[in-house]
Amino acid sequence: MKRASGLLLHISSLPSPYGIGDLGPHAYNFVDFLKDSGQTYWQILPINPTDGINGHSPYSCFSAFAGNPLFISPDLLALDGFITPSDLKQVPPFDETQIDYAKLIPFKQKLFDLAFRRFSKQSYKGGYELFVNQQQAWLDDFALFVVAKAIFKGQCWDQWPKTLKERKPEALIYFKNKYAKQIEKVKFIQYLFFSQWYKLKTYADERGISFIGDIPIYVNFDSTDVWCYPSFFKLDKEGRLKFISGCPPDYFSQTGQRWGNPVYDWTELKKTKYSWWVSRITHNLLLFDFLRIDHFRGFSSFWQIPAHEKLAVFGKWIKGPGDAFFKVLLRDFRQLPLIAEDLGETSDAMIALMKRFGFPGMRVLLFAFGGDPKRNPHVPANYPAHCVAYTGTHDNNTIQGWYYQEAKEHERANIKIVLGLKPHPRKLHWQMIEVLLKSKADTVIVPVQDVLGLGALARMNTPATKVNNWKWRLGSGLLASSLAGKLLQITRRSKRCK
Repeated sequence: MKRASGLLLHISSLPSPYGIGDLGPHAYNFVDFLKDSGQTYWQILPINPTDGINGHSPYSCFSAFAGNPLFISPDLLALDGFITPSDLKQVPPFDETQIDYAKLIPFKQKLFDLAFRRFSKQSYKGGYELFVNQQQAWLDDFALFVVAKAIFKGQCWDQWPKTLKERKPEALIYFKNKYAKQIEKVKFIQYLFFSQWYKLKTYADERGISFIGDIPIYVNFDSTDVWCYPSFFKLDKEGRLKFISGCPPDYFSQTGQRWGNPVYDWTELKKTKYSWWVSRITHNLLLFDFLRIDHFRGFSSFWQIPAHEKLAVFGKWIKGPGDAFFKVLLRDFRQLPLIAEDLGETSDAMIALMKRFGFPGMRVLLFAFGGDPKRNPHVPANYPAHCVAYTGTHDNNTIQGWYYQEAKEHERANIKIVLGLKPHPRKLHWQMIEVLLKSKADTVIVPVQDVLGLGALARMNTPATKVNNWKWRLGSGLLASSLAGKLLQITRRSKRCK
């Protein structure tokens, strides 16, 4: 990655009159803002369909391949003729700053029903048919899974009738025939999502803006992926979880985190030359230019917790696939444009793995104010060039929220030492951004909340909590041209753009 910078903003947080950010006009406006402010990267959180169980966390999805239908733009549906402008006259009054999923989902589903009815009457469906053929490897199973979930009233796949749960060929054929129309509708909605995505991606490409995607290392137990490939995960003979994922005690939790995802059976995956993972990386590199792998440590060693244990502290480290996995990937890709999320507890083996394959790690400025500034790896003076540096991530408070609500006395005292200047509380976000941009880190990513100097109410997620997360939205009109100009000046001074 060249010396450049970018902004972090999830699709859901974009402005929109339809209750959630989408792939419509405001996404294109944000690309323009990035270009006008001298940025090179747009980092986005996972774009897969959320399960709704964990507050619609983008890290809790029921497919590693499908797109989130809630990101489909109603404006573009009307522009493409799938709905009429009159269909958008009765839009509910949505909160501009928070997502209300209970109100949002029925509204979007109604639009999808209208779009599908109109699509079904069309004689020419060439684009749709091409998409279905190209994405058949994951799309057929995903569509069947979604419809089965609806038919069985949301039950997890391990509670479905035995023949369908075990994917007996006769059961799959019967289900596909009986619910053919519902299955086609799911495929059509995915067609809408990816059509809109690739148009936005092309627009960004033409303006020199690269997308950084985000891949959670784990998938949900109740997902298309586990239902289709149970042998790739540590399940018992009845398809129940034997072990689950998590992490030991760290900065965010004194008892560790019990994530609950199934852990991989890497021995079984190796027998297939890691085919499922190769497909996953291939699919995502068509959507993004770079991929941040969340919890990269899991490829070196992973925290495995017996499924019956209620606390993560009872887990233990298990060796991951290591070099063998990435050597297979390199046979399929000329290069691996991956960013390793190496925060939390690290290991010598993980660091060595990253170095062998040249993967940059992460540095987070908000972690720089504790401990000894001379040794803290998150202090800008200690950065290697080959890293991606952030003011904060989606799991951190904003700079202003941190300073006024979280920063301890010794951390505030360290601000002057770390930044090398006298802190001005109300301007602290700009001071931190400029110090970060002037650092020798090749890549700097700043959450939009920090560019705007927003407080704790704009925080995206608080780890180890399940309420009031993933709801923040960017109000319309906040990304003014004057803000782009100010960011452009700092970016130029930092020699990260022309």
